[in-house]
Amino acid sequence: MGLFDKIKGGLQKTKQGFVDKVTELVTGYKKIDDEFFEKLEEILIEADIGVNTSLKLAKNLKQRIYDEKVSDMDRVNEIIQEELVALLEDDIKTINLSEQKPTVIMVVGVNGVGKTTTIGKLAYNFKEQGKKVILAAGDTFRAAASEQLSIWAERANADIVKHQEGSDSAAVAYDAVQAAISRKADVVLIDTAGRLHNKINLMNEIGKVKKVISKAKVDAPNEVLLVLDATTGQNAISQAKNFKEVVDVTGIVLTKLDGTAKGGVIFGIKEELGLPIKYIGVGEKIEDLKPFNPNDFVKALFASD
Repeated sequence: MGLFDKIKGGLQKTKQGFVDKVTELVTGYKKIDDEFFEKLEEILIEADIGVNTSLKLAKNLKQRIYDEKVSDMDRVNEIIQEELVALLEDDIKTINLSEQKPTVIMVVGVNGVGKTTTIGKLAYNFKEQGKKVILAAGDTFRAAASEQLSIWAERANADIVKHQEGSDSAAVAYDAVQAAISRKADVVLIDTAGRLHNKINLMNEIGKVKKVISKAKVDAPNEVLLVLDATTGQNAISQAKNFKEVVDVTGIVLTKLDGTAKGGVIFGIKEELGLPIKYIGVGEKIEDLKPFNPNDFVKALFASD
C-alpha cells in the first residue's frame, strides 16, 4: 500500500464524520446562501475543528466564494479544500537536523497518547533514512516505560540508554547525548515523563531535562515534539497549551488518526497553537507514522473511494 493510500485508509472515520457531510451539503444545495454557510459552520464544529477555527474558516470561504462570484458547486468543493490546506500549511515542515551530530529530539506528552510508541516509530523512520539512532528512556516515573521503549528499540534496531526505574530522568538524557556523541550517532530521541503530581512538577522536571541536555550539547534540544492523541478531540488542544507553557514546543505529532472521527481537530491544533504538525499516526504498525504534508492530508480526506 502506497503512502497516499495508507493515509487515506487511516482517515476513513474522519472522512465519514466530516467530509461526507460537507460533500452532502455541497451537492444538496442549488445555490449558495446564508443558510448554506450556517450548515457548513455546524459541520465544521461537529468535526471537532473548534468553534474559533470553524468560524474563521466559514468566513474565509464566504469571502472567497462571493469575491470570485462562484456558482458552480464543484468549485465550492475545491475552495473548501484549498482553504483547509491553507490552514495547515507551515514554513517549517521537516525536522530541524543539527549540522553537528547528533540531532537531539525531546518527545513530550501526557501518558496514554502513544508517546513511547511514537518514539519507536520515529526511530524506525530515521533508521530507514540510514541514520544511527539512540533512544533515551527518560520516563523513569512510569512503571515498565523503559521496558516498553526497549521493545521498540529492538524493533527499530536502535540503541537505548536507560537507568533504574525512579532514577533522575535528566541524568538519563545527559548520558544518552554523551553516548551519541561518543558513538557518532545521528539522532537521539528522548522520552520524558508524561504524568507527575501536578503541572509545577511537570514543568520543573521537563525544564530540568531540557537544561541538562543543553549542557551535554550546546545547541540541543534541536526539536521538542509534542505528541497528541487525535481521539481526544478538543482536549488535545488544552493539553498542548499546557505543554507550551512548560517547554518550548517546536512541533506536533498527532497520533491515532486511524481510530477517530475527530481528525478535524488537526485544523484547530494548527490554527490555535501556531505550531507545525510534523508527523501523523495512521495505524499501529512501525511504519505507520508519516511525515505530515497538508496537501496529501486534505487530498486523502476528500478522495473518493
